[in-house]
Amino acid sequence: MSALVWKLLRQHISIGQLAGFFLANLFGMMIVLLSVQFYKDVIPVFTEGDSFMKKDFIIATKKISTLGSFAGKSNTFTAEDITDLKKQPFTKTIGAFTPSQFKVSAGLGMQEAGIHLSTDMFFESVPDEFVDIKLDKWHFDESTHTIPIIIPRNYLNLYNFGFAQSRNLPKLSEGLMSLIQMDIMMRGNGRVEQYKGNIVGFSNRLNTILVPQSFMKWANENFAPGAEAQPSRLIIEVNNPADSSIAGYFQKKGYETEDGKLDAGKTTYFLRLIVGIVLGVGLFISILSFYILMLSIFLLLQKNTTKLESLLLIGYSPNRVALPYQLLTVGLNIVVLVLSVGLVYWLRGYYLNSIQLLFPQLETGSLWVAVSMGILLFLVVSVINILTVRKKIFSIWTHKS
Repeated sequence: MSALVWKLLRQHISIGQLAGFFLANLFGMMIVLLSVQFYKDVIPVFTEGDSFMKKDFIIATKKISTLGSFAGKSNTFTAEDITDLKKQPFTKTIGAFTPSQFKVSAGLGMQEAGIHLSTDMFFESVPDEFVDIKLDKWHFDESTHTIPIIIPRNYLNLYNFGFAQSRNLPKLSEGLMSLIQMDIMMRGNGRVEQYKGNIVGFSNRLNTILVPQSFMKWANENFAPGAEAQPSRLIIEVNNPADSSIAGYFQKKGYETEDGKLDAGKTTYFLRLIVGIVLGVGLFISILSFYILMLSIFLLLQKNTTKLESLLLIGYSPNRVALPYQLLTVGLNIVVLVLSVGLVYWLRGYYLNSIQLLFPQLETGSLWVAVSMGILLFLVVSVINILTVRKKIFSIWTHKS
């Protein structure tokens, strides 16, 4: 009996309508899958490591004036200053640079290369969420006597293209620096202890010698108990660096920013705005494509109304009459899913090559996001198709009965 139903119905199936149904579904699903997969692939560029579009941060300091220097005016931020900054509408989160309250000296040497450097230095720390490297090595274990350290990338550049160049010393890569251990000597509270320092990363955001917050808290408590570490710098995550209220507030309070971050952040803001507009347009096209898909199904059923009425009148049940159309739409959806994933895989190869030329360190993931989203869309669209066909057939059956 099913073969007879198929034979009767396929005589009235429009190839043009099926092609429209198929292409609309394929176009819509491919846009959605490609958008989701592209976002998943490029989000590490914006959110990991030294990304230029991770978040918008401002490092704030108080202005140091000549008169204030002679008068001994403090340039540290008080608790009231920090509380007032947190209340500002442009502030999302805020963190303080915690300085070391003890003496630190470091030695760095490679006997084979004839290199030996030693100097007095300092440490600072910020909350982990403001650190712009991966945090898998960013923890302090007192039992190992090893301190993870982050230094500014421009420090390494100064050595390679300044100091090493002028003294004919070998240049050091970031990978080589991560293999070198520094001898760290800490003095305070009548104690002198030596630790090893490992450089675990290089920062483009934080212009300081950075150690984990947990280490700084432990070291200040042990080498400078009772000393209050007042922050002289704050790192602030802002909603929109182009907001004129930030510059106005900083000018009113006598604050400054490092390296013109307010101006540099405007580029990030407008890039995010453009990305948002493109994604919005893509979503609109996808919704329109799915609407065309549903319209194609409705027109297909409407054209075959007479044949459907005849089948119902001779005793076929509505579910039996609807089944061929439901199987047809589900079958087409399966083909669309497979082709969409294949097209996304093909197109992904093109844009990944371009991205990896700009960001060689970027790790590419798999297609599981696109495949998962495709399966979800397949289930949703197929259920809607099945219910739409069933509702239409039942409306014809109810009308005739």
